[in-house]
Amino acid sequence: MKKLLTNSFVQKVTQHEVFKYLVAGVLTTIFYAILRIVIIYPLLKNATLTATIASVLAIVFAFVVNDTYVFNQARQGWQSRFVKFFLARLSTLFLDTGLAYLLVDQFPGIIGQFVGNNMSWVNAIATLIGQVLIMATNYVISKFFIFKNKK
Repeated sequence: MKKLLTNSFVQKVTQHEVFKYLVAGVLTTIFYAILRIVIIYPLLKNATLTATIASVLAIVFAFVVNDTYVFNQARQGWQSRFVKFFLARLSTLFLDTGLAYLLVDQFPGIIGQFVGNNMSWVNAIATLIGQVLIMATNYVISKFFIFKNKK
């Protein structure tokens, strides 16, 4: 009986949309890192261009995974969803950049007061705050504004 409950619980968790969204995010991050570090940079030797290309390809990858696996969308209308998804991801990129600018470059003392003004820690904490906000924002935007065309 206990094994049946455990299997049922695991199955419920792994089929939950939020869990699938987190898995998709991890896969996208790994995909981005492999592209940026292993494939594109050795070819181009330009970090900014490499990051840009890897980001665009990771957004495409994230769309495919979210569209098919996380939000289980019908095939029709994918072009419109893709444009919305791409624009949403660009807007959260600006959120990330804005938070980095404010919390690290302009007002590092907000976080710095808690970590002895160690800028590595300030940057790490600001990055973590940004990523949590971005993940939550991307999920809300995806769920309520982009992926509404269930199979």
